[in-house]
Amino acid sequence: MSEGYRGMKGRRKAAILLVLLGPETAAQVYRHLDEATIEMLTLEIAAVRRVDPEEREAVLKEVKEILMAKEFLGRGGVAYARELLEQAMGREKAEELLRKLTSSLQTKPFDFLRASDPVQLFSFLQGEHPQMIALILSFLPADRAAAVLGGLPPESQADVALRIAKMDRVTPEVLRETERVLEKKMSAVMGADFSLAGGVDSVVQILNKSGRKTEKNILEILDERDPELAEEIRKKLFTFEDILRIDDRSLQKALRDVDGKEMALALKGVSENLKEKFFRNMSSRAVEMLKEEMELLGPVRLRDVEEAQQKIVNRIRSLEEAGEILFTGGGDDVVL
Repeated sequence: MSEGYRGMKGRRKAAILLVLLGPETAAQVYRHLDEATIEMLTLEIAAVRRVDPEEREAVLKEVKEILMAKEFLGRGGVAYARELLEQAMGREKAEELLRKLTSSLQTKPFDFLRASDPVQLFSFLQGEHPQMIALILSFLPADRAAAVLGGLPPESQADVALRIAKMDRVTPEVLRETERVLEKKMSAVMGADFSLAGGVDSVVQILNKSGRKTEKNILEILDERDPELAEEIRKKLFTFEDILRIDDRSLQKALRDVDGKEMALALKGVSENLKEKFFRNMSSRAVEMLKEEMELLGPVRLRDVEEAQQKIVNRIRSLEEAGEILFTGGGDDVVL
């Protein structure tokens, strides 16, 4: 491992890992983080213009070592983990990993679930056996346990509550095995396809998978921290070509107050499919006038076309923010 990597900040390592995991998995990770951490990682991901092969391999190697150390700790405690890690990577590296992990891993059982969003936590646990759910809930903070319990069917709620009430002592071996099984399920995300794309495009892909609420919160924070970055992300989140994905009634509403000359300029050079999308959502007289306007334009500057297109895009996004049209997120169509 190079000296450059050893000096790399943890937040850059985290940003590179999220880029490598891909937008869908990264979006799932975002849902378990607080706003301050999301803000920090978003800025860091935007700064990742390129991931060198050496950085990629080093990050993945470190993550693999950490997961391996956590698995050994879960199986048999510190002594067991130390013995196996020393055999695998040497005494110095084994001690380094154990120092990083033991303070956080040996706090309370199921600590890795404590920061989870209640909805995600419920989704993760609902298919488990009632006894396992009862065991996990008994170690979680009351508010998170209540959120999961409240989402279960009434008969299951009573069953789990009864099991919690009758629970007395649990052996360390049972706890370790239960944690190991659950963490193994969560670690399956490491099998996602890797992508070396970084920068603003990675942020956009993640936000497109994160849902409108997460997107709105992040952009509001970025408006204060880095307005130019926020604007760049907004432009890529919904492009002029994406109008093809809008249902007709929503597009009709968006076009009501658009100037004819501006619309003609915006449609200059776009695909025939997109032109037809506009034409079929206008009256025959309006289409005739628009086509005449387009013929009269002649050569135009690309910058002027992009500005006209962005005005229409901004109009659509402002209607969405006002609740007059709704984006379903994750690449789905817009609906009324």
